[in-house]
Amino acid sequence: MDYLSLGNGTKTLLFIQGGPGSTVPQGMLRRMLRWQFAPLFRAGYSVWIVTRRRGMPPDHRAKDMADDYAQLIAEEFGGRVDIVVAESFGGMIAQYLAARHPETFGHMAMVVTATELSDWGKDVDSRMAQAIADGDTDGAGTVFAEYLIPNERLRWLRGLLGPVISRLLLTGAGYPLEDVLTEVEAEVGFNSRTVLPHIRRPVLLLCGGSDQFFPQDVARETAGLIPDCTLIWYEGKGHVRAASSSRIARDVLAFIGPG
Repeated sequence: MDYLSLGNGTKTLLFIQGGPGSTVPQGMLRRMLRWQFAPLFRAGYSVWIVTRRRGMPPDHRAKDMADDYAQLIAEEFGGRVDIVVAESFGGMIAQYLAARHPETFGHMAMVVTATELSDWGKDVDSRMAQAIADGDTDGAGTVFAEYLIPNERLRWLRGLLGPVISRLLLTGAGYPLEDVLTEVEAEVGFNSRTVLPHIRRPVLLLCGGSDQFFPQDVARETAGLIPDCTLIWYEGKGHVRAASSSRIARDVLAFIGPG
């Protein structure tokens, strides 16, 4: 499990990033995260961005990845972090972390995630992961552009953006291609409806009002299945815009409260 630490606060925040695939942020993405987490740095937190373990078995699923993070917290953070913030596929993993290992964190915020991925999302992520596994990073970048431009009439624009996205986000990502396919299998088959009622800690759920990966009806169902869940909508925002919102850090701090 590779990692990046940002900030030097005494309180700890574990950030579980989305997928498929997880990598230590570089360049523009690292600068964006510094900007996004700035309110948390000022509030005394250090942010630890930790990837999934490398060389996962092909049958590794979200619950197994949650166990990996629980073991990491036990071995490297003294058994507990102050906050877990997990987005998208990382939020799927966090659902199992919250249900199976509630002692490992003080507060939990899940961002742009839900109990099941939409059929559209399963299709897009499967095609992107297969392109990565085939070594076609430009093709994977073109599929990634569907996150930003879902309108089919602008397919031509995705083709132009694909190589740019590939250079910015995908080329030299640093994770085994087999792990990408393992994460896709975990994501496509994910359904946590029987797991969520076992979460006994308060959870903050931040969702995009126009998210095609996790539509509003599924997000509302997710919040309803967690016994103590605060649901906040980022109205008019799709998956990527909601995940990169400057509101996230402020909403997390407001949820935690003073102290």
